[in-house]
Amino acid sequence: MVNRTTHVVLVLLTFAATLPLFASRASSIRRSKSDRDINAIGHRDIVRAQDRKFIGSSAMEQERGAAWAAVVERSTKLIDDPALKGYLAELAQDLARNSDAQMPITVILIDNDEVEACTSPGGYQYVTRGLLLQLESEGELAAVLAHGIAHTALHTPSVKGIRQGLMQVVVPSPAKDSVFTWFTCTTPPSRMWEAISQVYEFDADYFGAQYLYKAGYDPDGYVRFVERMWAGKPQSGNGGVTISYFPAPSERLRALRSEFADILPQRSEGTLSTSAFEQFKERLHKWQTQHPEPHRPFLRRADTDQ
Repeated sequence: MVNRTTHVVLVLLTFAATLPLFASRASSIRRSKSDRDINAIGHRDIVRAQDRKFIGSSAMEQERGAAWAAVVERSTKLIDDPALKGYLAELAQDLARNSDAQMPITVILIDNDEVEACTSPGGYQYVTRGLLLQLESEGELAAVLAHGIAHTALHTPSVKGIRQGLMQVVVPSPAKDSVFTWFTCTTPPSRMWEAISQVYEFDADYFGAQYLYKAGYDPDGYVRFVERMWAGKPQSGNGGVTISYFPAPSERLRALRSEFADILPQRSEGTLSTSAFEQFKERLHKWQTQHPEPHRPFLRRADTDQ
């Protein structure tokens, strides 16, 4: 058990290590030659130097991710349709083959109306039915998965989990708290973690767009996804303060367009969508009709908590 004095020291050291990230924005993030080389994908280390000390073995990450996946399976309504799962798995595998992720990617389909996608340690991605039904093309779906695969390659969930754990007196566990404690997309971060989280999102955009391109997709699918899904998405906060894991959509779009022009070679065509995606969407609509989500009571927050 770590005593309080030792914990405070660890907190201060962790906070000091994150200070350089606070001022970072896409325009000031420095990229190495290999980061900018799409031909080096799969043969490079893209993890930030200050994050390497927080990363354990791949086996430990996968074990942790599998444990959380088991909790999700017990506590969350999933879509267990072989055709839907097979399509997502095949698409994710194709993107993973064209990425820097050094572990298998597992996509878990959550049956609810929320528009969310989350990544947990060990290559696990959680995508909601609500998000999938909003997508207009396979290119947009591939962008969602490529973003998550980039987080896996960067080890973002594990790094953020350990960093946040050091900032708390008691480290949360999936058995006692929400299973999404360390990799949630829905709960806003504290003000201190906002800038750090946004840097990780810029990184995931940067490398995810490369994976999308290398897998043969039109990278504009990434831009379309951000424009349609995030431009009008309300931000959350406490006490009237707006905070978000994600940078402002205008910043993300500006960064993506700049990166496309800088690192992605021009080519005559790229995949926008496929008939398989249309079949997937049709089957998902049928699932929603046949398995309607029950009306559940919810707790309305007081104005001071919104």
